[in-house]
Amino acid sequence: MTRTIRFLLLLPCLSGLQGCYEIGPTRLDRDQSDYSRALTSSGKQQTLLNVVRLRYADTPGFLDTTQMISGYQLQRNLSVGIGTYSLASRPYGGAGMQVQESPTFTFQPVTGDAYAQSILRPLPPGNLLPLAMGGLPIDVLFRLAVQSVNLISNAGSLGGDVGRGSPVFFDLIYDLRLLQLAGLLGIQLERSPTATATDKDGAADRVFLSIASTDDPDLARVVHDTRRLLGMAQDDERVEVVYGGGRPRRGQIRLLTRTVLGVLGQIAYQIDVPEEDITSGRTRPTIRLVGRETRPIVVIHVTKERPEAVFSWTNYNHKFYWIADDDFDSKLAFTMLQILLELSKTSKGPNTIVTIPANG
Repeated sequence: MTRTIRFLLLLPCLSGLQGCYEIGPTRLDRDQSDYSRALTSSGKQQTLLNVVRLRYADTPGFLDTTQMISGYQLQRNLSVGIGTYSLASRPYGGAGMQVQESPTFTFQPVTGDAYAQSILRPLPPGNLLPLAMGGLPIDVLFRLAVQSVNLISNAGSLGGDVGRGSPVFFDLIYDLRLLQLAGLLGIQLERSPTATATDKDGAADRVFLSIASTDDPDLARVVHDTRRLLGMAQDDERVEVVYGGGRPRRGQIRLLTRTVLGVLGQIAYQIDVPEEDITSGRTRPTIRLVGRETRPIVVIHVTKERPEAVFSWTNYNHKFYWIADDDFDSKLAFTMLQILLELSKTSKGPNTIVTIPANG
């Protein structure tokens, strides 16, 4: 009887312990980190696959994750029995607990007007140049998203002599990077007087680029060369950046930016694909850059075996395409590409919602 009484006294404690077990707080930190990593990884893989598709004149496809729901169900049971047929009978019982997870993902293809606005519209200078204010390397930014500065052309995706671009372009962005590191390069945004409350894409912002003078003789030469290449007077420290190509007016720099599709295509045609794919006509020859910078902006490797310890990888036509994890320059450029993709997205569609209901 003493054992029976002790068991009965323990029942409220067991029930209280069950009631205190909540899966919501215990899963929040883990789910937030896990789903964030998974979403980022799948985004990188989709981007890399689209780059490879363009290399082979295949149709790129964009699929946005608009909703993620991870539902949990907590099932608990407690059974108790006490034998009465004998004084020697002992109480018996059991407790069980089961957690079930049922994740649901909602995807939305980017088509129609959203495709035109996000993928086929040139990136506004008002959205592009502030990235350099945040510390992103301006030379990498220009290599990715700028087709020309005034009459100086970047490499294109057409191949041949035209696709190689002007060697002066690489000299210019090299000098801009030096000035950025020295703190002599500035970007300013001013709201246009004609802007309306509905202008939210940066197109209504006036963008100015400033190059400060310096007493350092080495940097002074860089300042002089940069102003000359940009068509600035040597006593000018600030000019307005406007969208477009060709010869600028006095006090302006004309910046012809690329579309997201153009950025992807530029990276695509720098992939050093197997020679057999070129001779068979499946793709065009790889663009070979000239001048100061001959390295592809993102080095993408091609192998027949699945690689290990990579930054991102995808498979296409029985081959693996990947970016090495120890290639910092390629990783940085690819991360900046992901940022440009996010900036280009239209606000017409629903944003990604992560809902984690916890029923206990």
